[in-house]
Amino acid sequence: MKKVSFKTLGCRLNQYETDALVTRFHNAGYQVVDYSRPADITVINTCTVTNQSDQKSRNTINQAVRKNPGGLVVVTGCMANHYHEQLEKDGKIAYVVDNERKSQIVSLVDAHFKGEIVDPGTYTGDRFGFETVEKSLHTRTSIKIQDGCDQFCTYCIVPSVRGRAVSRPLDKILDNVKKVVDNGFKEIVITGVNIGRYNQGSCNFECALEKVIELEGDFRVRISSLEPDGFGPGFHRLFRHPKMTPHLHLCIQSGSDPILRKMRRMYTTRSFMEIVETFRNNIPDFNFTTDVIVGFPGESAQDFNETVRVVREARFSHIHTFRYSRRKGTRADRMEDQLTERIKTERSEVIRGISEENRLYYMKSMIGKSQRVLIEKVNKERMASGYGEHYLPVKFEASDAARNRFREVKLVAVDRSVEPFMRGTVL
Repeated sequence: MKKVSFKTLGCRLNQYETDALVTRFHNAGYQVVDYSRPADITVINTCTVTNQSDQKSRNTINQAVRKNPGGLVVVTGCMANHYHEQLEKDGKIAYVVDNERKSQIVSLVDAHFKGEIVDPGTYTGDRFGFETVEKSLHTRTSIKIQDGCDQFCTYCIVPSVRGRAVSRPLDKILDNVKKVVDNGFKEIVITGVNIGRYNQGSCNFECALEKVIELEGDFRVRISSLEPDGFGPGFHRLFRHPKMTPHLHLCIQSGSDPILRKMRRMYTTRSFMEIVETFRNNIPDFNFTTDVIVGFPGESAQDFNETVRVVREARFSHIHTFRYSRRKGTRADRMEDQLTERIKTERSEVIRGISEENRLYYMKSMIGKSQRVLIEKVNKERMASGYGEHYLPVKFEASDAARNRFREVKLVAVDRSVEPFMRGTVL
């Protein structure tokens, strides 16, 4: 039995696709081992959204080659699309597989070990050609409903490496959900590149989501990441359904309207804040997290101060902060007034500080309230840890705790020993 390991960088979509590959390799008779252990095959699922992502992906590839001399290294993901020819010239990489053919990696590896001459480019591309996840590296699993993007934000390379937007047929989505629930998964994450643009016939994103939560079974639904123009004014009503988790990662990117226009984002800070206010007026404890890009070309001190004001006002409990990264082929790369790395670093530190303040504020506001925690780990001391429906990390003692089970827990304190988390007691 040959051993295979995986390393995933980047977004939830990559994580989902890795989990689907784990299932396919497992079903094909391979032994899935942790990335830290020696393996006959190592699959690196890369990211290329920023220069930092490129560097992490390159370092990971080099590490895999050193760690498994003589092993088969397969590189896939967005970097495989963006730097395909360059990676193929690296004699230490066995195969470079683009996103369109990622689902065919197991067939490719099988053919390799049968002694066949393999060209990944000859395999049929299918962006939804992944099997239902059975064996996962995580307690939750994702459902891919969409791929690609037609937005063409001026800073973003994703349309070039993921292709144009395409939506998965609704019946395939619902069948996928039913199967993963039957496989024992309790939390389903709806994912894609730009899921708000889902469109299959007369069914849009909200329609598809409503069909998912109407399915039978003891599971809950979380949304991976969403653009603020991907739904209508009544979207908040869906979150009253008991299967929906009251949390959204809603991407704002900047709090300055002039910068949003330069980014080619299709909303204003006012329209964004109206969404936040509508949700919280209807669901008071609703948790928002977001992405922010600092140091975009031409971002003045005033523009940045507007972003500071908005992220404080919105009280995002986490802000994934990016320093603007120039990507060749994008319009922003050709813009004047590129900012220095020093300014970007200074501004990112400010936003990260606000993120920590907001996070502690939100956590403290939840003390005394209950959460339905999905247990991810149980240590030897019977201390269980997992996430509540509001996407808060929770730890609690429970003699009968078991992985991948729900427990009702009362939140009693915020623990700031390392990464902040909530302490709870079983109800």
